[in-house]
Amino acid sequence: MTATRGERGWQGDKRDDPGPDALGRIREAELRAAAEVLKLRSVDFLDYIDGDLDQAEPAEAVAKIVRHLRRARPHVVATFAPDGSYGHPDHIAICQFTTAAVVAAADPGYADPGELAPHRVSKLYYMVLSQAWADAYFAAFGDIRMPVDGIVRHAVVWPEWAITTRIDSSAHWRTVWQAVACHRSQLPGYHVLEHMPEQHQLNLWGRPSFYRAFSLVNGGRALEDDLFAGLRVTGDRG
Repeated sequence: MTATRGERGWQGDKRDDPGPDALGRIREAELRAAAEVLKLRSVDFLDYIDGDLDQAEPAEAVAKIVRHLRRARPHVVATFAPDGSYGHPDHIAICQFTTAAVVAAADPGYADPGELAPHRVSKLYYMVLSQAWADAYFAAFGDIRMPVDGIVRHAVVWPEWAITTRIDSSAHWRTVWQAVACHRSQLPGYHVLEHMPEQHQLNLWGRPSFYRAFSLVNGGRALEDDLFAGLRVTGDRG
């Protein structure tokens, strides 16, 4: 599920900017191509405008996500962390809306126009930036900076002790990179990423990190290596 189409996020020469409507169509096609590479079953949009999500009416945004959760009935949900990775207002907003929606979706007293049955998510995760990821990205592009309300926000790197979950997807990093490469309109530095050392590629695409915001099925300080830990039958990693 994606909140916007990134229609205001042109990364190239301003003279070549196709405009929000055309860029939105380009970005949607890129996302669907990436989803096909990853063999995702569906791509859903909340249909908000890039850069405006933090100004969306909260009850409306939460209701849209609740309907999606009650329809798809996932065990696990992952979204941006409260810091928005680098303070991006849209990322912060979707974290807040999704967190609220996870609570509302389980509440039998919360009614939505879809009239779907309540659904309780077992685990909620926030995607976070590790030091290894930051080192690889910064080596290629430098710090991520975003001016918001007159203040420059930077990438927020989480300390190792705060990361609850790290997935070893190193065997699949080339597939992940193939999906990332579909987003060509967002990658003016594509050639830099393409020719990065393999170790940097592994840190970018092969070791995603998360913070377990809540779990109804497990806990503790031990580092997880599976978002479905506590949900799988013993020995089942399929």
